[in-house]
Amino acid sequence: MVVMSKNPVHSILFLILTFFAIAGHYVLLNAQFLAAVHIIVYAGAIMVLFLFVIMLLNLNEESEPHKSTMLKFAAVISAGILLIVMVGMFKGAETIAASHPHDAGIGMIKNLGKVLFNDFMLPFEVSSVLFLAAMVGAVMLGKKEIK
Repeated sequence: MVVMSKNPVHSILFLILTFFAIAGHYVLLNAQFLAAVHIIVYAGAIMVLFLFVIMLLNLNEESEPHKSTMLKFAAVISAGILLIVMVGMFKGAETIAASHPHDAGIGMIKNLGKVLFNDFMLPFEVSSVLFLAAMVGAVMLGKKEIK
């Protein structure tokens, strides 16, 4: 329904529903923390931003340029190639899932914290410095110049 909906606001609301379904799959995979973060980040923050952008754009059908048939044909070919790649990817998914035994601790916050702060401590800290630099840059770009 995200793709088929004519109203962009309805499409965004269906996308939020899709994100809740994905979070439900995370819960079924015993990754409760990832499900909660997924709902907070995607359904909470990013989708609200999408809704604001769509509402601020003032989309009118009269002012929207119509796509050429060549562009539509290229989109159909690209979607078909993507479908072939995804079918090929999922074809070997059963063997990967069957080869790994089920571990009850996968996806729990305690194990995630251990891996994050032991094995991936340097990349975690580097990404936090990059986020800090991005925030400072956004503040500097948004600040008015005093003349």
